Parts: sequence; C-alpha cells; structure tokens
Amino acid sequence: MSEAIAAAARYYGAEIRLNQKVEKILIENDRACGVVLENGEELRTRVVASSADPHVTFLHLIEPAHLDPEFRHAIELFRIEGTSAKLNLALSDLPRFRALPSPGPHHRATMHICPSMDYLEEAWDDAKYGRPSRKPLLELTIPTVYDPSLAPPGRHIMGVFVQYAPYRLREGGWDELRDRFVENIFALLEEYIANIRSIVLECHVLTPLDLERRFALTHGNIFHGEMSLDQLFFMRPVPGCARYRTPIRGLYLCGSGAHPGGGIIGAPGYNAARAILKDWKRLRH
Repeated sequence: MSEAIAAAARYYGAEIRLNQKVEKILIENDRACGVVLENGEELRTRVVASSADPHVTFLHLIEPAHLDPEFRHAIELFRIEGTSAKLNLALSDLPRFRALPSPGPHHRATMHICPSMDYLEEAWDDAKYGRPSRKPLLELTIPTVYDPSLAPPGRHIMGVFVQYAPYRLREGGWDELRDRFVENIFALLEEYIANIRSIVLECHVLTPLDLERRFALTHGNIFHGEMSLDQLFFMRPVPGCARYRTPIRGLYLCGSGAHPGGGIIGAPGYNAARAILKDWKRLRH
C-alpha cells in the first residue's frame, strides 16, 4: 500500500527522500517555511505538512519559543502510551489449526485469539499494572493467501498483532523481556495451531520500544495518540488544533494524531490535503 501511494505521488512530481531525518521545522515570522535535515540541509517550502505524531511535531521539531505555553502544555498532556506489539512470521507452510486443520476460508480471515470478555479483561489487567499480558489478545492475518507474490512459492507470512504490551513496564525493560514475551506468545499460539513451531522460518519482533526506535512513534503508540473519547473529533489532538491547521501558519498535521485518528484509512491525510488546498486557493485570490 505504501509503495502504491509513493508511486502515485512520484507520478505527479513528488520527490521522496528516504532515510533522511528531519531535525526541526523552520519557522520565520510566525510561519513555517521549511525543514532542516539532520545533515544540516535546509529544504524551503511554503507549506509544511507533518505526519509525525503531535508530540514529535510540537515538542521535538519546533522550538518552545514558537508555541504558546498553554498550547504546548496541552500537547504535553496528550496521552500517547503504546500498548501493542507485533510479530511478523515467515512460514514454510500454512498454519494447521487444531479446530480446522485443512486449508479453508478461515485462513483468509482475520483471526482472533480472545475466547471471552473475562480473558480480555485479564489481559488488560496485566498491562494496567505495568506487565505484558500473560494471555494476550492475538490477531492473526496471512496476506500471502491473497497475494502469493509476497513470499517464495509455497511459503507464507503471518502477522500477529498483540494486545497488551505496555510501553512502561513496572519491572525490567523491553530489551530484556522481549524473548520471554515472544516465547509466551508462541506457547499461546501452539494451543490453537498444531504446527506453529515447526513452520516458523523467521520471527521479526516489534515491541513498543522497537516501534519508537524504528518509526519515531512516541512511546510506541501506533495510532499517534490514545483513541479515547476525550481525544477524538474536535479534541484531536487538542481543542483549537483539530482541523489540520496548527497555531503556526503554513504548518499542518496530516497523520493519525489528527481527526479521525489511527487505522489504515488515509482520512487524516486526505482531509489535511483538502484544508491545505482550500487555504492555498484563498491566499492566491
């Protein structure tokens, strides 16, 4: 999906730079006018659209002097704790479920391991007290069933979305608990998938700490901020900054930290683009 969007952008003239970290957003005369890269290069522009989360955008890429203290404080209070982990598995064969061993429509579905509401409550209780869930909710998808080109012939990939894995742990850290957590997940998978251990060729793990390190997601939050009622609609990310425009002229939010939030829907970017075009036409006339 990302490559398809990138190809469309390049077709219309966009230049995409990879592996170049933005150090800060340039602001002159109370207006965003470009960005400074980590290597010192300045990219000048009339509009800056940030798809980074609100904490990164306002607390790390903008110097405090450019923001009203009350607005900056509101952003600091924006809740952005991550509670998810991800396992990406390379498989030599399809999983053989104990309930339905043969290949079938269940392999094409999104499958959840979450037997009851009590099970889910217990999983959340662990996270609430700063522990990885001992019996987590698992969401399984096998995209190679739909698109075999994603893996060599006869092989598959499976994504395992894990809830709950709190960013802040009461005891220890994710670097030291990662292996134990993964083993716990495999033990749970084995209760439902008879051949899981024998078909795993590679296992790629992303804890909340890994998500923060690799993708600059503050506290590993995949939605760029908690999706609770007081952080949605006109309050996302904070009141007064919910229509993609920010307190700094020429700077827009186009990521999941803006309405309507996270999920692979593209709505924040689409809506931000419409806001930018509307302002652009008004300024030209």
